[in-house]
Amino acid sequence: MTGVWRCMLAVVVLMCVCLWGSTEAVGGARSRPRPQRRPRKKPKVDPIEQTPPTPNINIQQMTGTWYLLNTASKCSYLINHGTKVEPTVMNLAFSAGSDQTLSVSTKTRHNHQCWEILQVYNLTPTPGRLTLKGSRPELNTEIVIGDTDYSSYAIMFYQKQGKITMKLYGRSVDDLSEPMLTKFEQLAEKQGLGLAYLFPFPTYSHCGDVDQDHKINCVPTC
Repeated sequence: MTGVWRCMLAVVVLMCVCLWGSTEAVGGARSRPRPQRRPRKKPKVDPIEQTPPTPNINIQQMTGTWYLLNTASKCSYLINHGTKVEPTVMNLAFSAGSDQTLSVSTKTRHNHQCWEILQVYNLTPTPGRLTLKGSRPELNTEIVIGDTDYSSYAIMFYQKQGKITMKLYGRSVDDLSEPMLTKFEQLAEKQGLGLAYLFPFPTYSHCGDVDQDHKINCVPTC
């Protein structure tokens, strides 16, 4: 808490320095302080808006199984428990009777028990951009397929309430090549997610079939 207050105090001090110029006139006389014009605030731009999707994305080729290999995030849970992450696998498929939504199945393990989370990604007018709807619009998760070759890797950006998480997926657990990881690290660095915020995921012991008692249905939302 002390560190937080120190940062806030520093910001206040810097604002005061910027808002008020020198009060000394020529010859040492003092003049009335003149408030300077505040600079116009730049319009706020979400990080996801500055993340272009893969050109000419083919969503059909994105369907199928993807293994989570690495995550870049400032999520407090990962920062505190990043060494205890569990193997995670995602499956994408077009929803039955719709070409505008993707059914998403994510399997992972918690307390030695396999779980499956069911979700729906909604396609948007921008190819390569998807939306995972929350209980309210401000809780939506905006998703961008940032880079992929469809056959070996995919880098995806997830934004919720202005915060970005990046995920590196592979078609198999053996697909993590050095160039692929370097590309992921470089893109993460541009988002302010350096090596300290990278969390590799296990590439073994992924969950298979999950019984109904351990499925979490987040369709349409959780």
